[in-house]
Amino acid sequence: MHVLPAGRLRMKRSVFDASADREARFELPVGAFLLRHAQGNVLFDSGCHPSVATDAAARWGGLAKVMVPVFSAAEALPASLASAGLGVDDIDVVICSHLHADHCGCNELFRRATVVCNTHELAAARAPDAAAMGYVAADWDHPMPVQAFDATLDLFGDGRIVLLHMPGHTPGMSCARVELDRTGAVLLASDAVTLRDSLDRDYAPRNTWNAEKLLASMAEIRRMEAAGAWVICGHDDAQWRTLRTGAEYYD
Repeated sequence: MHVLPAGRLRMKRSVFDASADREARFELPVGAFLLRHAQGNVLFDSGCHPSVATDAAARWGGLAKVMVPVFSAAEALPASLASAGLGVDDIDVVICSHLHADHCGCNELFRRATVVCNTHELAAARAPDAAAMGYVAADWDHPMPVQAFDATLDLFGDGRIVLLHMPGHTPGMSCARVELDRTGAVLLASDAVTLRDSLDRDYAPRNTWNAEKLLASMAEIRRMEAAGAWVICGHDDAQWRTLRTGAEYYD
């Protein structure tokens, strides 16, 4: 498993924690995960599109005022993937944890891949109010084949990469439980756990679609962690700084 930098954002802290000063801002890492499996190269999320580093409003519209990119195009996913020795045509599967712009922005680059996404998430991205809910069609609506799943999907049927529906942040929010030989069980939580603090203090960030469902999903994630899974959060900068990235990997 390679942890790949895929952008960086500046946002108001109060978007996540209602108790924070309304003007306080902080930076959030955006990541993608390359999973090398005997049956193919898999990406879990694809981060921000490189173009938003120079003109976020052109692609994201008003969303660019909420999520401000603070990275260069050279720091987007394609360069990170190259550092791991692969190009866009080497990816066989792109898993979408959900379809917000900072998680699927580079999907269009992986023309040889099959996209895997939860059915509830696809419905949310196609809904009439999708734009207001943070979905940008330019980031997710592409011609590659899509494999949809409802609740759970064992991607290759061997328990190595299992997708779990963890709704709350969005209707189709999904995590990946990855089983590595030495590291053991890893839960790629994405925005089911955006920041570690929300898991520790048991609160739903303000940018949550359904707080009750999110709290239930976090309770399940705590059970998985108690059973030994390593939880990697969606945008926690303190955790991010401890991770091996790029060419280094976990096995």
